[in-house]
Amino acid sequence: MRLTILGKSPSWQDADGACSGYLLQEHDTTLLIDCGNGVFSKLRRFRDYTRVDAVVISHLHADHFLDLVPYSYALTYAPRQQPVPVDRWPGTDHPARPRLIVPKGATDTFRQVCGAWGQPELIENAFEVEEYESDSTPEVNGMKISFHEVPHFLETHAISVESANGGGRFAFGADCSPTEDLIEFARDADLFMVEATLPRPERTGIRGHLTPAEAGEHGRAAGVKRLVLTHISDELDELWARDCAADAFGAPVDVAREGATYEI
Repeated sequence: MRLTILGKSPSWQDADGACSGYLLQEHDTTLLIDCGNGVFSKLRRFRDYTRVDAVVISHLHADHFLDLVPYSYALTYAPRQQPVPVDRWPGTDHPARPRLIVPKGATDTFRQVCGAWGQPELIENAFEVEEYESDSTPEVNGMKISFHEVPHFLETHAISVESANGGGRFAFGADCSPTEDLIEFARDADLFMVEATLPRPERTGIRGHLTPAEAGEHGRAAGVKRLVLTHISDELDELWARDCAADAFGAPVDVAREGATYEI
C-alpha cells in the first residue's frame, strides 16, 4: 500500500494547507481517509476524484469531513458526470458515485449542514453512503477496514486498513486523548499515524488531543514499526515536535507533510 498525505493540519489550516486527509492506494484501489477543509483540491493533484473507490470518515468534526461538500458538487455538476455530451466529455449513464463509509448518524448531520443552503441531500445523492458501527469490518476490493472508538469530544473512531494481499497494516488514530484503547488497536502496525495537536495538555475540561510526547509514548507501547505525527500546526516547531516524539518512541519519527508518501 502507498499512503500520500493530502492534509495534516489541525482544525485550522496551515498556510496553503489542508486539514485531515490521507490517500491510501493498493494497485488500482484507492481509499480517501478523512476529507477535511482543503482536502478535495489536494486530492486532485494525485488522483482523479471519480476514481476513488471509497471515502472513510473517522468522525464528524468539520476538519475531518467538510470537503465532502465540494467533492459532492463535483460529482453532481462536473461536465464528465452529465448524461449528455458537454464540451469534450461524451456524457455518461453511469456517473461515478464512490462509497462513503461514515459514522452512524452522519447522514442526519450532512442533511443539517447542506440543508442550511437548501440542498439537504447533496452528499447522499453524490455518494453511496454506508454508516458503520464500531464493530463494522467493511472491505474495499479486498482491503480490510476496522474501527475502534477512541475518546474525543464526540464519537470518534480510529481506523485500521489491512492490505488486500496481507502485506501490511496502516493504523490511524484519528483525534483522541491518551488511551490504552488506541495502543491496543494500533498494536504492531506497520505504520501508525497519530495526532500530535498540543504543545502541552489542555488547561481545563475534558481532554481531546495528544502532545507529541504522548504520541510517541503511544507508538512505543503499541510496538509499531513506524510512527508519523499528524494533525499538527505549522505554528509548532517541527523539530521540537519530532524530537519530543522520538525521545518517547525510542526511534526516529516523521512529521507529516503534504505530498509526502509512505510505502506500507
